[in-house]
Amino acid sequence: MRIFDAHFHIINFNFPIIENQGYLPPNYVVKDYQNETTDLNVLGGIVSGSFQGFHQEYLLNALKQMGTTFCGVTQLPFTVTNEEIINLNEKGVKALRFNIKRGGSEDLSKLDYFARRVYDLVGWHSELYIDAKELPEITSIIEKLPAISIDHLGLSEEGLPHLLKLIDKGIHVKATGFGRVELNVEKTLRSIYETNPDALMFGTDLPSTRAKRPFEYTDIELIQQLFDEQATDKILYTNALKWYFK
Repeated sequence: MRIFDAHFHIINFNFPIIENQGYLPPNYVVKDYQNETTDLNVLGGIVSGSFQGFHQEYLLNALKQMGTTFCGVTQLPFTVTNEEIINLNEKGVKALRFNIKRGGSEDLSKLDYFARRVYDLVGWHSELYIDAKELPEITSIIEKLPAISIDHLGLSEEGLPHLLKLIDKGIHVKATGFGRVELNVEKTLRSIYETNPDALMFGTDLPSTRAKRPFEYTDIELIQQLFDEQATDKILYTNALKWYFK
């Protein structure tokens, strides 16, 4: 078994940390992540930030420690220069994140312009942390964008029909945060895979900040039980590898 961890956070208090909605996350540095995933054969992965605002130092520091098989997902203001984007790309950042659920990122009104800009400039996709029930408000924008992924299975059962329509048009989805979603995980995984077998990308969601239940090894076992070996490898590894390192 090989895993491309498509979603986890490095939280290093040696760098700026921003309180988010009255919450401060635990310190969770690269060594903590490496210790927790020692037995998982993680061959690639993402470092994505929610509590760092537009600060980049923590991310570049983490990527330097983790090596070239890992890549970063960052939050940026739309006023960022092309030179800054190119520099981040050269240092291993591969995606732009809009945190609609928690805030701290660029405003959703900039999605159309900004997603196209980073894609055209350096080939990045854009990631949305959003409850899928809110997708109808921006569906007309998303379905025309070149590369978009949605975090945590879209979060809600109510949003699943909207999510599946977009998946059918090429949107990718992170099979992450099973302990934070309000939906039937098994049913949702099956529905997404049947709609587009290339869409699902597994992630540990470590350190599972604010989740009702943190990541457990049984989350991986669930995927192994639901799908055959070929499908499991796509979900755990190849789908994300092709998406982030295209």
